[in-house]
Amino acid sequence: MSLPRRHFLALGTGAALATTVAGPAVADTARTAAGSGGHYRWRNVEIVGGGFVTGIIHHPKQRGLVYVRTDIGGAARLDVRTQRWVQLLEWVGWDDWSLTGVESLALDPCDPSRLYLAAGTYTNEWSPINGAILRSTDQGRTFQRTDLPFKLGGNEPGRSMGERLVVDPLDGRVLYFGTRNQGLWRSTDRGVTWARVDSFPVLGTAGIGIGFVFMDPRGARRGRPTPVIYAGVTDPAGSLYRSTDAGRTWALVPNQPTGLLPHHGELGADGFIYLTYGDRPGPYEMYDGAVHKVDTATGEWTDITPLRPNTGGEAGFGYAGLSTDPRKPGTVMVSTMSRWGPVDDVFRSVDGGATWHSIGERIVLDTSGAPYLTFHGPSAKLGWMIGDISIDPFNSDKVMYVTGATIFGTDDVTGAEAGRSTHWSVRAQGLEETAVLDLISPPWGPPLISALGDIGVYRHERLDVVPPDGQASNPVSGSSPSLDYAATAPGFVVRVAYGGSLQRGAYSTDAGVSWQPFAGEPAGSSQPGKIVVSTDARTIVWVPGDVVPHYSRDRGATWTAVTGLPARAVVVGDRVDASLFYAFDPSTGTAYCSTNGGATFLPSATGLPTGNGKLETVLDRVGHCWLAAGAGGLFRSVDRGATYQRVTSIEEAYTVGFGKAARGRTEMAVYSSGKVAGQRGIFRSDDSGRSWLRINDDKHQFASTGDAIAGDPRVYGRVYLSTNGLGIPYGEPV
Repeated sequence: MSLPRRHFLALGTGAALATTVAGPAVADTARTAAGSGGHYRWRNVEIVGGGFVTGIIHHPKQRGLVYVRTDIGGAARLDVRTQRWVQLLEWVGWDDWSLTGVESLALDPCDPSRLYLAAGTYTNEWSPINGAILRSTDQGRTFQRTDLPFKLGGNEPGRSMGERLVVDPLDGRVLYFGTRNQGLWRSTDRGVTWARVDSFPVLGTAGIGIGFVFMDPRGARRGRPTPVIYAGVTDPAGSLYRSTDAGRTWALVPNQPTGLLPHHGELGADGFIYLTYGDRPGPYEMYDGAVHKVDTATGEWTDITPLRPNTGGEAGFGYAGLSTDPRKPGTVMVSTMSRWGPVDDVFRSVDGGATWHSIGERIVLDTSGAPYLTFHGPSAKLGWMIGDISIDPFNSDKVMYVTGATIFGTDDVTGAEAGRSTHWSVRAQGLEETAVLDLISPPWGPPLISALGDIGVYRHERLDVVPPDGQASNPVSGSSPSLDYAATAPGFVVRVAYGGSLQRGAYSTDAGVSWQPFAGEPAGSSQPGKIVVSTDARTIVWVPGDVVPHYSRDRGATWTAVTGLPARAVVVGDRVDASLFYAFDPSTGTAYCSTNGGATFLPSATGLPTGNGKLETVLDRVGHCWLAAGAGGLFRSVDRGATYQRVTSIEEAYTVGFGKAARGRTEMAVYSSGKVAGQRGIFRSDDSGRSWLRINDDKHQFASTGDAIAGDPRVYGRVYLSTNGLGIPYGEPV
């Protein structure tokens, strides 16, 4: 759902601002498909998971209603019928991209239709907007928005703590929100307006703050605010606070353990509060941790840590994930965090933590739903960054836990206490949380090859099927920022990646089925940068960014410095003439051209916009090169880079790509993420930029779409988008 109009309510100093979301507004001067992109169907290329799922919650009153949140990839609801996740934040637009990092989510225990999200990715100065509370009365199908007067950190340390946001189980009008730097906040009108709870005495560790809030409704009267509230603060001197008068006063819970930071806290059906701790907020580092419980009737604390960190010769770790079973008092599950060696584990107890069963010891793990999880090793890990666990409140056998890459679930967890193996499988279908760095759609081979953050390169023969071999191997890589293909040498593809001890570049002669690492690298380089190849595959140009560009004519065995280019130039090869390469220096606005296969470049045009630049060439036109200059607009050269003319019909262009021509047209279709007639969107031009059609709609904006775009040269109208956390959406005319 879009947010085209905002009506602010004055609430006084420090209060949040409420936004009423109106219907979608369409600019009169921008053409749109079916008025608002309605003739395009948008789906995701199937990879399954790929990023840090930071929280998971089952609704206590509606069977099968489950939500997850992620650090950069929005939030999702499980569709009971298909058992696939439905992304709830595809409507977030370019200017509000920060809202796809979800700090916390909350359910109304008495009203399954209501959902609340605390949205905001970074607290840094460069983050464009403050955080917001997103409010839904239809399980996330639409939202209303309350802007907060501070920023949130959905992708910052401690992001799997929680939940920071909570709805009063006895009075759904009341919500609490524990913030990173601004203390405790409360709403008494279902999240529309917020004010700080001035009586709350501490802030916690700077940047981490209050990690969770929960309530104890036992014995209280429905319809009135719950009097007993707990808050977990990241203060090693004393972390669990309690109010017994509905938040008017607060005090530390007596006799609690000190020295660690709480990660999760939960009131079990047995009347005990269970807490997980680490010495750091996670998810990357913890060196010590524990699990404790406190009897709310007697105040007695018990250390119930399943496995003591820093014992048995292994490195330290902490504890994070936590869930109790409302159907079986005393049943609790916890997870380790930052146990990088040997591996994180999940522990289960049915006697309140007196004894524990390791899930990892007898786990049967099926990763066929996301084959990349093996990283081409003999088997997949049980998981890492296991920040949350949720036991199904309607079926004690069903459990899901979240990791740094996926969601695992089981239907037979109770076998653990009988000493039997438990069977877990990937349960992240539909949740596409990847940062997409580059895309190519060659005129031969598979329709799409993609380069992603953290999990490497993928070859899709079918867009709706997970690649059965997982990510590219030889070498297996982490983040891969660049790909290119040789248009007239079928099957030839090049890629680069962040390597560390791994080789950083590789080529394929079979369209990405197999790969061969480059035998050499540019001298003095330590960065992957960008890679391009000539149309005949005879020349590869590597632009690492920390040294001048280099070229190779022996498939990466040796590299020679390019003459005439700055280190951070943008380079692309002509798709028809193998001797032609084009370059652009975003720092000076200077264009360059090479006519000897990338060995030397000379300036060809000056006075172009500075600050941003992406080049792309046309598959069937020699000498045609386009420059997407971001806020500077879109430029086109048809004379081998000698001159560039502004395409005045589009105001801003952050990407440019080409696909199959429309019927009756000779020019390839042009695609761009930009702005036309004052409206941001994804646009297609069938007439070389003379006019543009907006092909997305306000429900499908995908936040950040500025890294790459690729039209399909074999299917008219199909376009692939990059996002920063929402996977690879692709659109097709209906």
